[in-house]
Amino acid sequence: MSRVVLIIDDEDSIRQSLKGALQDEGFRVIDSGSGKTGIELIRNERPDVVLLDIWMPELDGVETLRQIKSEWPDQAVVMMSGHGSIETAVRATKLGAFDFVEKPLSLERLLVILHNVANVQDLARENQALRKQIQKTKFLVGESPVMQQIQEMIRRVARTTGSVLITGENGTGKELVAQSVHASSPRFNKPFVEVNCAAIPEELIESELFGHERGAFTGATNLRRGKFDLAHGGTLFLDEIGDMSLKTQAKILRILQEQKFERVGGVQTISVDVRVVAATNKDLKMEIQNGLFREDLFYRLNVIPFYVPPLRERREDIPLLSGHFLREFSLAHARPLREMSPEALRVLEVYPWPGNVRELKNLIERLVILTPESEEGYPITVTHLLSNLHDDSFTVRVEEEGLVRPNSAVREESVGGPRNLKDARQEFEKELILKTLKEHDWNISKAAQALGIERSHLHRKIKAFGIES
Repeated sequence: MSRVVLIIDDEDSIRQSLKGALQDEGFRVIDSGSGKTGIELIRNERPDVVLLDIWMPELDGVETLRQIKSEWPDQAVVMMSGHGSIETAVRATKLGAFDFVEKPLSLERLLVILHNVANVQDLARENQALRKQIQKTKFLVGESPVMQQIQEMIRRVARTTGSVLITGENGTGKELVAQSVHASSPRFNKPFVEVNCAAIPEELIESELFGHERGAFTGATNLRRGKFDLAHGGTLFLDEIGDMSLKTQAKILRILQEQKFERVGGVQTISVDVRVVAATNKDLKMEIQNGLFREDLFYRLNVIPFYVPPLRERREDIPLLSGHFLREFSLAHARPLREMSPEALRVLEVYPWPGNVRELKNLIERLVILTPESEEGYPITVTHLLSNLHDDSFTVRVEEEGLVRPNSAVREESVGGPRNLKDARQEFEKELILKTLKEHDWNISKAAQALGIERSHLHRKIKAFGIES
């Protein structure tokens, strides 16, 4: 990966000779004859390192360094001087200079310094990426045979460098598989960079992936590194790759083959070391037949295929997933830890889960947040579930097919309470709405927001239940 060096020196001959020498070593070099224009170049180009002369007219190097560090504290700056002194070097170091070299410059010493700068920056990026990864990395939950097979396959392929293609419905956990592959690989301490190809407008996807040079298009006021650049040494996760245009697919194929690319508007070839993990909910073979996906890219990505089954095909994992999400969200929202009643778990196991694990996760979080205080300490019941699933046809099925024991949705304390599941659900909804309205001083908008429903929907519920202020 080419690193950008900015030379700020008022002597043109020094800039040109140094520029030529560094370009021969593989650096991308830009230069400026004054501190003022140099600061503008930093603002626009964000170089990896600045070589800054101390003795310059108007704005000298020390003051330039002070302004650079004030605006960009992490910018690496190496000071240069033909009239060096210990006092000047100490001042520059206190202001945050990375190192200090004397003129005439020794190219060997300068290359050592630039190598040290690169090492420090790489370590800083790796530490930052690792901290983010630790914070967000989840683990695959499930003990069903199919999940055990996926986990075993991850262990077998993680240490390789082959491209990975993960398929499955939305919400099944494809991203978790990608994270697990990365976390189990030798690249675990390098960046894991995610790109949702479906969420980025077509006209911006190339800039997002490959970066762009300043002035490449309207609005490109600064040089920008792309996702491939940022994932150097690590893993790039291309989610929903089936939504990528054929033009962009061709460029992805080239990178997979050569590990090289050019930024939008650029001519310099940038080399990277990136493992690509892709995911999609589409049938790519059908997309190929329809001319929407490149066959050669499919085979390049499909070196190691994973299929993540929908939740309805691994229902034995639902109790484990439910318990996991209950603990996670109880801790996140500072709520008492609760359990599912046996009947509630039975309902979860027979529900069709069109939204897969994501739908289950969202349901559990909603239950943790919306359970009234008076219900804390009690198990989550069928009534709680059905009032938050918002699926009337499934509620009817629960009642008609006898999926739970009669009155199991109502706590034993509720003697004389509702006689069937429909009445219990309505009573719970009315109680929850009344409590939420009181908590928000009968502000309909705030109560609707807290309940997670539209304002008009809440109005209809208030009218239907005969709730009055």
